[in-house]
Amino acid sequence: MIIGSALFMQMLDSTVIANALPTMARSLHEDPLTLNVAITTYLLASAVFLPISGWAADRFGARRVFSLAIALFAISSMACGLSQNLAELVGARLVQGMAGAMMAPVGRLVLLRSVPKSELVRAMTWLTVPVMLGPILGPPLGGFIVTFASWRWIFFINLPIGVLGVVLVRMFIRDVREENPPPLDWRGFLLTGFGFAGIVYGFQNLGRGALPFTVVAALLAGGAICLALYPRHARRTPHAILDLSLLRLPTFVASTIGGAFVRIAVGGTPFLLAMLLQMGLGLSAFTAGLMTFASGAGALAMKTTARPILERFGFRSVLVVNTIAAAAMVASYSLFGAHTPHWLIFLTLLTGGFFNSLQFTALNAIGYADIEHHRMSRASSLASMAQQLAQSVGIGFAAILIGVVRGIRHSPAMTTADVSPVFVILALVSLPALGFFARLTPEAGAELSGGQRPVASPTAALEETAP
Repeated sequence: MIIGSALFMQMLDSTVIANALPTMARSLHEDPLTLNVAITTYLLASAVFLPISGWAADRFGARRVFSLAIALFAISSMACGLSQNLAELVGARLVQGMAGAMMAPVGRLVLLRSVPKSELVRAMTWLTVPVMLGPILGPPLGGFIVTFASWRWIFFINLPIGVLGVVLVRMFIRDVREENPPPLDWRGFLLTGFGFAGIVYGFQNLGRGALPFTVVAALLAGGAICLALYPRHARRTPHAILDLSLLRLPTFVASTIGGAFVRIAVGGTPFLLAMLLQMGLGLSAFTAGLMTFASGAGALAMKTTARPILERFGFRSVLVVNTIAAAAMVASYSLFGAHTPHWLIFLTLLTGGFFNSLQFTALNAIGYADIEHHRMSRASSLASMAQQLAQSVGIGFAAILIGVVRGIRHSPAMTTADVSPVFVILALVSLPALGFFARLTPEAGAELSGGQRPVASPTAALEETAP
């Protein structure tokens, strides 16, 4: 819960700022489109420094790095709130992104090295409770703050959380580190840092018109070239910064590569919902935020059922069936229209949040089922980078699809008909994950869930429990 509370601060910050950009732009006398650089700067810094998070934890100790990251995140948040111009805000967000890059993977590493594998699902469940509160509270809180107070409080609210987090980490979390950490792979750091930064920044600007298409294409191409050069470097480097040999493990591949298809779909969904509810249905930012509250509430409701479900049916069956269910829920959002009752929208988002949360609990746990203790730090770094990349691709892909649909329909202003088809496309994008999940053995992850040998198929499981 201590680790999850630190991640809550990070998630809250990322979901609150999007609603506040127009108000911040007026206060700083900037164009809202220009001020979007405050978000992209954070993502860039985070992408560059994510690869070294595991190495830093092994070299300096996970507790020290984790507490320093929390403190730096809180201090840089205060600097964001005190900013008087765009340059000051961008500089503070740069430092905040560096700190955020360390918090998530190092916090997860502390958990992985402190908890027996048989308790990992239960621990992941508790870890994600505070994390899920960020997206729940973010949209309505952001709308409330910019409506009734100053936008600067969006950043100031991180201060008490940060102070409490540092104190609790120093009191209760033991220091885990490698006895003989390898030297930093500088060449690998540069290749992965610039590679992921180019990809993330490029996809963040696709379809938004903030940068010329040639610049976006150059960012994507440059990032892809750097990442394409990395495997050759990794084969010739004994202690490469990202351990690609982890991709030989079926469970890790299912979690990172198979899970990427799911994360692309889910990553683009909040962006689409904001467009649909605010611009398509004409709801205010505050009302739309209260609507999307339902997704997080559904995610919290799932937390008490995740472990029993995984114990009963096994990871493979749950991932296969739940992928189909989650895709169906994303596709169902395309049916929202001006005459759809608000209670029905809320109930649908509540159900979708339940299935998404079960999916991510299973994915986050199964990825570490076959990872040895000494490789946990590298596994955490690689998994974190894959997750952030997939979410960025999801947002960019959703923006492109909206632009394509509007071009086909020749829409002068965005309507529900421009957004609705994109939900169906994103739902279809998540389905290739089934190929990765179906290749898992029925026993995959049994040690994590603490259950018995899972039944062979979800159909058999339903037959056994049928009256």
